[in-house]
Amino acid sequence: MGENPGTGENSDAGETAGTARPLGAARSRPFPLGLSEPLPPKGESDGKQGDGGAGSRVNVAVYAPELDDVEMYVQAPGGSWRHELLPDCSDGVHHGTVSDVPIGSRYGFRGGRVRTKERPEKPVPTDFEASGFEPKTSQLLLDPYGRYIDERTVSGTVLYSSVRMGSAFDWGQDQETAEHTPWRNTVIYEAHVKGQTMLHPDIPVELRGSYAGMSHPAMIGYLRALGITAVELLPVHFHIDEPHLQARGLKNYWGYNTLGYFAPQVSYASPAARAAGPQAVQDELKDMIKLLHAAGIEVILDVVYNHTAEGPAQLPALCWRGLGDGSYYRHANGGYADSTGCGNTLDFSEMRVVQMTLDSLRYWVQEFHIDGFRFDLAVSLARNAANEFRALHPFLIAAATDKALAGIKLIAEPWDLGSDGWQTGRFPAGWVDWNDHYRDTVRSFWLSDRAALAAGETGGTLAPLADSLAGSADLFAPSGRSQLASINFVTAHDGFTLADLVSYNHKDNTANGEDNRDGPDHNRSWNHGVEGPTHDRGILSARARTARNMMATLMLSLGVPMITAGDEIGRSQQGNNNAYCQDNESAWLDWTMDEPAREMLAATKRLIRVRRDFLADQPSGYPARGESSYLHWYAQDGTLMTQERWRNPTDRVLQMLMGSPAGLLDGLVIFNGGCAQASVTLPDLTDEDGAGRIFELRFTTAEDHSVRQSERTIAGGTCRVEANSISIYRC
Repeated sequence: MGENPGTGENSDAGETAGTARPLGAARSRPFPLGLSEPLPPKGESDGKQGDGGAGSRVNVAVYAPELDDVEMYVQAPGGSWRHELLPDCSDGVHHGTVSDVPIGSRYGFRGGRVRTKERPEKPVPTDFEASGFEPKTSQLLLDPYGRYIDERTVSGTVLYSSVRMGSAFDWGQDQETAEHTPWRNTVIYEAHVKGQTMLHPDIPVELRGSYAGMSHPAMIGYLRALGITAVELLPVHFHIDEPHLQARGLKNYWGYNTLGYFAPQVSYASPAARAAGPQAVQDELKDMIKLLHAAGIEVILDVVYNHTAEGPAQLPALCWRGLGDGSYYRHANGGYADSTGCGNTLDFSEMRVVQMTLDSLRYWVQEFHIDGFRFDLAVSLARNAANEFRALHPFLIAAATDKALAGIKLIAEPWDLGSDGWQTGRFPAGWVDWNDHYRDTVRSFWLSDRAALAAGETGGTLAPLADSLAGSADLFAPSGRSQLASINFVTAHDGFTLADLVSYNHKDNTANGEDNRDGPDHNRSWNHGVEGPTHDRGILSARARTARNMMATLMLSLGVPMITAGDEIGRSQQGNNNAYCQDNESAWLDWTMDEPAREMLAATKRLIRVRRDFLADQPSGYPARGESSYLHWYAQDGTLMTQERWRNPTDRVLQMLMGSPAGLLDGLVIFNGGCAQASVTLPDLTDEDGAGRIFELRFTTAEDHSVRQSERTIAGGTCRVEANSISIYRC
């Protein structure tokens, strides 16, 4: 996979490890880390390479504070492996200049003796002890700053090498025309590069599942028609499969197992790009971003800086563990401190870990024109030396204030598995949070509460729903942020899809091979009377209406909405709420587009348009309007809500009036979470001339939308709202 130009498996035959070569008078620097253009040798003028090949000599710098010596192994395209000692070490950074490393060269590192904080000196890893060490059959340590990772299999063993890359690419006017969509206008679409396109009938077979497939005109046209403004891609950093998945014949489909923070995932490139080599793979990813930008769509990357693919301590060293285990990873009680559940946790109390992460972010922004990042288990990135979360952690502040990252969207998944791991609402200014409180509240109102009512029990009150509709303002206010710091979502890649939320009471993860132990058990879902697939038209209709209710609630709430790819067409994972290892049709989007799928897609498009229409007249500081309130709450009888009504679980009808009393009234939304049709009295509002306001029905989640659309009701008049439905009026 991803062979270098001019090389192949046969190029390794008959090679022998080279002997160390003198470095001459070339000068090296401990910065920047990775490979960079070197200073000219003493006595030469600037701009001359002095090694017979322009640009093939490089400055090499690698942070390996626990190694006494570091050798760099290099295989130029078409050449044999050789190695050279990096002669200098400054503050734990080993560095030197190395000749004959043209673009496309494979390389990696090997350590001398290892020093740790606990043990001043210990033997080198077993891989490096064998006499006659051969990089063609043994794993080198990857460059943490490597721009590409080559993967090859030798005698059944997978070996990885870093590859030197160029950066030339014709971006045209891309940076000058960057969208920088304001948060108030942003609608995020969380998608997987492969799963989004693998089954799409209008994308050529040879492009499906690839970066090129994601940017094919058929997919870009679909995204534009849907109305989203940004795609949030599951990890495209180079990642590998965990041993326990390989043993079961499964793959890490989601990709949250990073081996290269500067390298793209090679398997997401088209077969033609992979065959052409690393530069073609890199260019295909850049071209995808360029084409999405040209369509007005931002690209946000889901990034995993909390742990690495090296996993628990018993697994082999691939990179960081061999270079500086005690410095890169967090330790406690003689082992790894694991707040990620993945076997290790990077230590963000260490300066070099923070530096590596910031350098990676800058690289993706500057070299790939990325518009934002969603940080997996972001609490682990903000833990101090005592393993405590700090809202003003140096990394969080640096990322939010770095000049190179100005205007870049920073999204935190505000929890991890460590102590005090739930921190929603506590991240600092410059960051926005995934709002799990919102997710749980919306699910409870439309699903678990409705299940209770259907069983003759009592549901919850209206207050939590109103709080979520208002953007969870109280949750974010202590951090000095507005409702725009809330990323609202009902589903995400992990958990039930929207269709499965309304179809399953219980998860079915047996395909994952863990006896259904994995994935959450408490999902606040409701099957509407039958578990899983059914042909009962009444149940299917009720499920579809509830799905529309949750999509409508998402689009009508203050904050920033995020749709999970496929929810808009009723995608199901057959009850699997942890499909991280299902790289198959059960997790890919099904583009069959039957009638229910077309209806859900049409409803989602209308709701996104309604949201955009409601925002059109808002100031840039939306949702704030000076000191005036933006939302006003009315009961079923048209009077203002009271504390008694907020606390009454039998009240299931709520009217949300959007707009300040002195300003423009944008709309009225009526929520009926009850089991019966409701007769609702609209708020008695008048225009400046004293005439009653007219409310025009724009959309209802009930099945009679097409019949009632544009229905007009005067303020103070009554309208009917079907059970378990939402009606949206423009006024």
